[in-house]
Amino acid sequence: MSAPAPRPPSVDSLLGPGGALEQALPAYEHRPEQLQMARAVERAFSEGSYLLAEAGTGTGKTLAYLVPALLAGRKVVVSTATKTLQDQVFFKDLPLLSEKLGLQFEAAYLKGRGNYLCLHRYEAFEKDPQFVSRDEAKQWPLLKRWVTETETGDRAELDLPESFATWSRLSTTSETCLGSRCSQYETCFVTKMRKRAEAADLLVVNHHLFFADLALRSSGKRTEGVLPFYEAVVFDEAHALEDVASGHFGYSVSNYRLEELSRDAVAALPVKDERHATLAALAQRVRSHADALFLQAPRALGFSSQESTVALRPETMGKLSGALEQVREGLSALASFSGSEREAELAAIHRRAEEMVEQLTFLEKAESSEHVYWAEARGKGIFLRANPIDVAKELRDRLYGALDTVVFTSATLAADGRFDFFAKRMGMYDEEGQPVTRVRTLAVPSPFDFPRQSALYLPTHLPDPSAPGFIEAAAEEIIQLCEVTGGRAFVLFTSLRNMVRAYELTATRLPYQALLQGERPKAQLLESFRQTPSVLFAAHSFWEGVDVPGDALSLVIIDRLPFASPGDPLVAARIRQIEARGEEPFDQYQLPQAALALRQGFGRLIRTQADRGIVAMLDRRIVTKGYGRVFLSSLPPAKRMEDTTELSRWFNGPVRPVPPLRTVR
Repeated sequence: MSAPAPRPPSVDSLLGPGGALEQALPAYEHRPEQLQMARAVERAFSEGSYLLAEAGTGTGKTLAYLVPALLAGRKVVVSTATKTLQDQVFFKDLPLLSEKLGLQFEAAYLKGRGNYLCLHRYEAFEKDPQFVSRDEAKQWPLLKRWVTETETGDRAELDLPESFATWSRLSTTSETCLGSRCSQYETCFVTKMRKRAEAADLLVVNHHLFFADLALRSSGKRTEGVLPFYEAVVFDEAHALEDVASGHFGYSVSNYRLEELSRDAVAALPVKDERHATLAALAQRVRSHADALFLQAPRALGFSSQESTVALRPETMGKLSGALEQVREGLSALASFSGSEREAELAAIHRRAEEMVEQLTFLEKAESSEHVYWAEARGKGIFLRANPIDVAKELRDRLYGALDTVVFTSATLAADGRFDFFAKRMGMYDEEGQPVTRVRTLAVPSPFDFPRQSALYLPTHLPDPSAPGFIEAAAEEIIQLCEVTGGRAFVLFTSLRNMVRAYELTATRLPYQALLQGERPKAQLLESFRQTPSVLFAAHSFWEGVDVPGDALSLVIIDRLPFASPGDPLVAARIRQIEARGEEPFDQYQLPQAALALRQGFGRLIRTQADRGIVAMLDRRIVTKGYGRVFLSSLPPAKRMEDTTELSRWFNGPVRPVPPLRTVR
């Protein structure tokens, strides 16, 4: 009698109590929360539904969605917000499932085109290499040798400075890529990457690449994206989706973009070609008119020394109408000439010039009620932008209609215990409030013992954040709090101005290394922070996606409740849109958004079961205002304190032993 066929692996047999993962890894403890989430993801794949899964820190959510995704027998995209998590999924978690559990699958790691060497552009650059500095020129021999050796063309293989400007001349974007008409198409690193992706069961990407690809393939103009056909998507760190999607579904024209087009047009034909002189003259015409436009723009649009963004309105754009028209005429002439020729390079110039004419016209009118129009000054660049105010409709039109299974997961999806805010912002309900597909929700708590591991310090003696003297009083509080923990603190700010001012007031008085965001690359700051007791003053990018487990981080100080600035053009437009519907924007948008942001900041503190520390919120409104209840109810159940003496006793007192993770046997 033959032996019965082995049962196929399942979520329970792999992640359940006594399952394959526990047997393969003696140090691994089965987590009921992880299994609960994995079962919910498995159900979403089997029935074809959308799942909103909030999984607290320490749940093991990555394996909780990877295992059912790999068992589903479908082509799945996993999209993350940060490169750190993307690397973890591909280089740590997937090999674990393959090597320890014996799961058989093919996975591909994809980045945007700009990360890969473009052989066509490299070939053109090599004929006449020009560099912005001697330091960049010194990298050229290393880069040339690498080109002969690399199998992937991935810039990450090189130890190049982040600011290496020459890379933009050696790589391409969806706009500048020649596609299948390129002479190097078959040997292209992006083409090879895409072929690997077509053969894979699971694709690991980031949100920017996912939405850049989705915007391209759903535009109706060009269909060749980077990602191949896929059947389901898992969005990890899904709380970051709205802003990423909005950026890719909009329009943007900048002095950089016009300068690049002009430069590429000049290089599109060899100098000895009889058409080169005409093409170069047309390109120079675009360049000179663009320079004139962006020289006038700051004053015409109302930029000030304190503002880096301003709203665009028809009346302000009218001040630039003459300059805009000259740029459009120059682009049209360039498009007309290049469109009459057969070369792939000229066809690309024709397409790009026509698209910019269309987008400049859209930006100048500034009349769509579904878009917010704004300008941004960043470094030497000025960007004219139009973004959809609400990405809900865009997602319904571009994504949901093609997929029956989408999983959204993050440690922060629910505000005040409800998923309504996120679900509506993501378009899972139509204008009548009806679900566009089957939507399920799941909130899985963290296994960490927050009352034992964390304290929430809520001082009420500080001035209101809008009152004079707040930042000075906050600086004194920062010094006192750092004395409790011996430094080892993140001080997180909602504005760069407050960040710099607090640093100026405290850095020389702190007996610890004081670090300031922007002085060094993020990775270097974190490495220095981990090695030496430090106080890091940071904003924005350090509120999420930063992982410092252990004693190196024992204190997170937050200066004020993270309400988005109503002066931000996109935020202001969303507020107006909600008001137009007869709803209250504070309750429907500003408050839940801020509550989710605060949870992200809190989440920097406790990363493992052995971590212990303090979160200090210096904004008294969390206690004195009625809406403070929403913030407090959204945070983990830390021990609350209002006195630094009590706080010091708690932090420096005897520590109860760490209980093991809960295990079901």
